[in-house]
Amino acid sequence: MSATVRISNHGRSLLGDLATQTSSTMTEVLDSALELYRRHRFLQAANEAYAVLAEDPAASASYQSELRSQEGTLGDGLAGSQP
Repeated sequence: MSATVRISNHGRSLLGDLATQTSSTMTEVLDSALELYRRHRFLQAANEAYAVLAEDPAASASYQSELRSQEGTLGDGLAGSQP
């Protein structure tokens, strides 16, 4: 599925330059850029959530306690086995 999206002249120029530099199509560059931006936004939201958690001592202590309770849970006895 394809769609038409408006882009500024500057954006199109950057997209073309990056495509040339990477020997990719403009669509591939745009897809990669959007995926990186999506990941950036996800991590930004996670950082903001942890900052809110850190401001609440009771919630932070509860979270740390939960993490400690999970230590060693991956000891399933399958060390060295092949997937």
